[in-house]
Amino acid sequence: MGVRRWLEAPASEVSAPRRPRLNLLRGAVARITTPLLPDDYLHLANPLWSARELRGRVVEVRKETADSATLVIKPGWGFDFDYRPGQYIGIGVPVDGRWHWRSYSLTSPPGHEGKLISIAVKAMPEGFLSSHLVSGVPSGTVVRLAAPKGNFALPEPPPAKILFLTAGSGITPVMAMLRAMARRGALPDVAHVHSAPTADDVMFGAELAEMERTHESFVTHIQHTRTAGKFALTELDGLFPDWRERQTWACGPVAMLDDIEGTWQQAGIADRLHTERFELGRATTGQGGTVNFGRSGRTVQVDGATTLLQAGEGAGVLMPFGCRMGICQTCVVSLSEGYVRDLRSGVEHGPGERVQTCISAAAGDCTLDL
Repeated sequence: MGVRRWLEAPASEVSAPRRPRLNLLRGAVARITTPLLPDDYLHLANPLWSARELRGRVVEVRKETADSATLVIKPGWGFDFDYRPGQYIGIGVPVDGRWHWRSYSLTSPPGHEGKLISIAVKAMPEGFLSSHLVSGVPSGTVVRLAAPKGNFALPEPPPAKILFLTAGSGITPVMAMLRAMARRGALPDVAHVHSAPTADDVMFGAELAEMERTHESFVTHIQHTRTAGKFALTELDGLFPDWRERQTWACGPVAMLDDIEGTWQQAGIADRLHTERFELGRATTGQGGTVNFGRSGRTVQVDGATTLLQAGEGAGVLMPFGCRMGICQTCVVSLSEGYVRDLRSGVEHGPGERVQTCISAAAGDCTLDL
């Protein structure tokens, strides 16, 4: 057994435990080729063949609206296609010699059909990578992938009565849920309210209309906010009088989700609400300072609104991350020196504490154990 573990060690971290024979083979090859790894040879044959990291190739970039697009990606070895509808993945894209990482919801239903996945990206004014993905990434680009994660997901089997509340790009995880149910021919009683400035800004507008036409159990209400104004939750009583009985999934801007959470809490049905936030609700800002990355030997000067995660990525430091919203705890690292401030609560953390880099900013000079 000791020999087996020794052979498997180089591959065990990234290989699926359900494939022990493949682990053994990859590990044995790694031992034989040391100091090089199998990846050093496999990459020459196919960039997607990797035992050390998940990779994928962009095979199509399809416009959804003027400022959004669907990216269809062919994952390489090790990707788990049995994710849950609504989960997100991390994607690393090479731009100007650096890898830039972000998280995006999967819009493709789970399953091995076609061996392809898709994400949808909306270009944001302050979003360097989102703008690049929508208008600059060419088909054929090899990207890095992080495994699917997230609790904003559809259970199996789905509830008999569902309400989706979305706005803008908040529709992306819900599309995976709708597509998964439609593919199985098991779309239950689903009500959907989506908000966008105009008809041209509705992501997946044609698909939603076709889904409503072909499934009697699916009803969608599109709110064009530029002409009709913001959707008022009081309108739910007129549109879907049974909304309190439904399991609800909501995804959109911070203010919208705050209103929804307050309304569901007031109605005593908070346990029926599931939310996903794409934005960080900031209660405060830090004061900024010099962030030192101890093990990497890199230093960067930042203001009080820049998160430690953003600072590290900008300096080319390999930063762990997941949701980028302070939920999944993937980005937690040790603070060696100095102080940082939680941008949501304003709580200050000091030396020796473990901090979430995606929601913390420098409160003076500080050093991270990275």
